[in-house]
Amino acid sequence: MNDVKADRKRWGSRPVCGVPQYTVVKWKRICERWREVKPLYLAARMIYRHVQIKYGVNIPAQTKIGQGFQIEHTGGIVINPEVQIGENCNLCNGVTIGREKRGKRIGVPVIGDRVWIGANAVIVGNIRIGSDVLIAPGSFVNFDVPDHSIVLGNPAKVIPRENATETYITNTV
Repeated sequence: MNDVKADRKRWGSRPVCGVPQYTVVKWKRICERWREVKPLYLAARMIYRHVQIKYGVNIPAQTKIGQGFQIEHTGGIVINPEVQIGENCNLCNGVTIGREKRGKRIGVPVIGDRVWIGANAVIVGNIRIGSDVLIAPGSFVNFDVPDHSIVLGNPAKVIPRENATETYITNTV
């Protein structure tokens, strides 16, 4: 299944024509697909840049994101181009996933599969977020998070929980 179809599958039977959240992801995937065909890639990048500005989302085309990526609400989303995100992940508005520039965690996060990231959460530094992790809205995460966990608050606390994203992430690919 190609990435665009996998991302579409996450929306279930809901129509996606003209939905900003889906439009952003679709144009990111088109840029990925046409990267080697320069004229098509440049045209797609121009359209994608327009979409990013229109909907307040900064997810560079080179960011590595697995299949089944879903944005729940647009606006204020910023992701560093070197971040890696696994399959079946969801982001809400105001999320920042970025680089730590100093200290012992210099670098960017690697995020596992089936991760749900709530509104205004911040994830920074050379850290690993495991699979099946729910990061609550407003959390600040700058440390490794094990699989099957819920992360709450600022400063963040980790609560182990099997199937942490069970009702949050649906229609997985």
